[in-house]
Amino acid sequence: MSKSIILFFLLCTSSLFSQSKASIIGNVRSNENENLVGVSISFDIHHQHYAVSTDTLGNFSTSIPFGDTKMIVNYLDYYQKTIYFNCKKDTVISIVLENDVSVLKEVVISSDKKKGITALSGGKLSFNLKDLTSVPTVLGTTDIIKLLQLTPGVQNSGDANGYLYVRGGDPGHNAILYDGTPIYGMSHLLGFFPFYNADHINKVEFDKSSSNAKYGGRLSSTTLLIPNKKIPSEFMIQGNLGILASQLTLAVPISKKTGLYLSGRKTYIDEIVAPFLNSGAKNNDVQDMKYGFSDGNISFMSQISKNNLLSIESFVSADVLKIKDPNLALDTQLKWSNFTISPALETTLSSKATMSNSFYFSQYSNELSMEQATIQFGVASYVKDFGFKNAIQYLIAGMPAESGLQYVHHDLQPQKINVENLTDVNNTFQSSKIKANEAAVFSTIKPKLTDNLSAELGLRINYYTSGSKDSYLHFQPRIVLNYAANDDYSFYASYNKQYQYLSLITTSSVGIPTDFWIASSNGIKPQSSHEFSIGSSQNISKSLVSSLGGFYRSMKDLLEYPYGITQFNETTTLKNDLLVGKGKAYGIEMMLRKSSKKFTGWLSYTLSWSDRNFEELNNGKTYFAKYDRRHNISLVGMYDFNAKWNFGVTQIFSSGNRFTMPTSWYFVNNNPVKEYSEYNNAQMPNYIRTDLSVNYFFLKTNKKESALNFSIYNTFNIDNPIYVVLNIQVNEDKNSVIVKQEKKVLYRILPSISWRFKF
Repeated sequence: MSKSIILFFLLCTSSLFSQSKASIIGNVRSNENENLVGVSISFDIHHQHYAVSTDTLGNFSTSIPFGDTKMIVNYLDYYQKTIYFNCKKDTVISIVLENDVSVLKEVVISSDKKKGITALSGGKLSFNLKDLTSVPTVLGTTDIIKLLQLTPGVQNSGDANGYLYVRGGDPGHNAILYDGTPIYGMSHLLGFFPFYNADHINKVEFDKSSSNAKYGGRLSSTTLLIPNKKIPSEFMIQGNLGILASQLTLAVPISKKTGLYLSGRKTYIDEIVAPFLNSGAKNNDVQDMKYGFSDGNISFMSQISKNNLLSIESFVSADVLKIKDPNLALDTQLKWSNFTISPALETTLSSKATMSNSFYFSQYSNELSMEQATIQFGVASYVKDFGFKNAIQYLIAGMPAESGLQYVHHDLQPQKINVENLTDVNNTFQSSKIKANEAAVFSTIKPKLTDNLSAELGLRINYYTSGSKDSYLHFQPRIVLNYAANDDYSFYASYNKQYQYLSLITTSSVGIPTDFWIASSNGIKPQSSHEFSIGSSQNISKSLVSSLGGFYRSMKDLLEYPYGITQFNETTTLKNDLLVGKGKAYGIEMMLRKSSKKFTGWLSYTLSWSDRNFEELNNGKTYFAKYDRRHNISLVGMYDFNAKWNFGVTQIFSSGNRFTMPTSWYFVNNNPVKEYSEYNNAQMPNYIRTDLSVNYFFLKTNKKESALNFSIYNTFNIDNPIYVVLNIQVNEDKNSVIVKQEKKVLYRILPSISWRFKF
């Protein structure tokens, strides 16, 4: 307590003892030095109660009588602080609140200097990216998606895939929100580059169950990317200069109450990485390829009045992939992009209530164009959201609560197809657009039921409509119970009901973004799920914490699109082409976390099953989902050798993905024909990868940093195939068939070096 709260007293006037009341002035910040808005502060003195709340700069002021004082500081998702002091004079108080790890009483990967990951109530995780820079990555910069894949319940997606697979769900079941705005295009090429510039993000909160009623529209997880909300007081520049890509972030103070952050990234992979991609070309399909991406962020903040903070967040990204093969007369180009913008206003209403209002626009689009010989082919899609969000945080009888309303208008074009034959007039054009509206109200309250038992109770009510025939009203309860047996043992149990109205349709076995989004319309029902989870935590020692949990999820109205990139004919419609089925997933999650002054790390293990059932597939029998990886193990270690050197290592093992393999061949007119038994009846080889990282610091202070990063991705050069090709060889008599599996590997060992700086 003494480390997080600094309490000191200043004498303001010579006639102090003649006053009947003392002036109390203070500031409340988070442990990450961010001013907290709307913190509820109460004073009990002489059986009288006084209350005040912080403004948008985290400041507060009030007057109270002299005497013994009990001061209570309360803020949603943070530890409550109670301070006792004898008020004798005017007082200035500075308070630092710690993130609420709820009654779980566990601090994950923590030490005197670092708190890379914190476990929140209900199994949620909070990431401080600044303390995780030693985790090895390809570019020497923190990769948010790769970090999440090192935690329990998240499947390793392997190479050539930047999607998340959480607790047996599909990739489109996960929401990524940048300051509350949904991001629909969630990866750069093949997941090779970090999707987001971590320098622009203050922290990340990851909820595997989307247990907060404030967030909806996905069956699985919610990842919150939270930018810096602190107005910069001085100019700052930081970035990373590497051989594959570079990034830069600027903090620019405009005035004492206005400032902004600017970030940008750019790759030059064509000139540098091609030799690595083409090494071992006989097993490599990536040749004659050009790729580039760039992205940028802007965060603007202005303290327009004492109780009002205006912020504007924007994100833009653009990717281009070109493949040209003169031997095949092939010329292909794939483009995809994101754009979001969101102005928001945070207002302090009273000593017990704060309100936020924001509008947002989010757009994701992709376009594939291909020309081969005399055929020109093109397919494009987009999704656009125009939305509004309102939320009010308040206290009810001392219990933190939050309520609000949300509205979003969806505008989608799932597929726009154009096929032209340059030698005749047999051309095909197909386009479909969907418009939908979604409104929701939500409320969450966190009562303390007993001294050892607390709860988080939430309800989300959604109304969705598309066209004149498709409308739905859904009630989605969220319940989390936390029980603390003592300071070392704690338990939780949760239940969530979810509905998803926008669905991602995947068209590729690897992470090439030809996938498209579709909304529930024309008889396509929303997807839904029930999820139950339980968990426990134990503080084994001061620096060692373990956790164990289990989950069960049932899913209905799942969608499958079996036609690859596109399917079109005179009668095709998305309603006819999509298959509808159900699924379930269940498993056990374990984690062991170690923290000391020099060593920080964790061991994560997930044992899970994920099944699917579609009447049109596998003769209606239940089969394993593609990303049913039975075992997932991740080992992460970070070691500070001294002030100049630190080291990082990650070791990953996971069972292989499922795929469908022919079980026999027979001949028809002397031609071999494949015969299949069950869907997803085969399994890829186990995925094994070791990454290493070394940081050497030329300079390291709170405000300045200069360091070289050396990283090796897949240190032991292990072949991890992204898919398997079956080569069939027939003997001369054509009476027998030899089948050989050829593994297709994207990349093997990848060393990199980069310079990280901050001034």
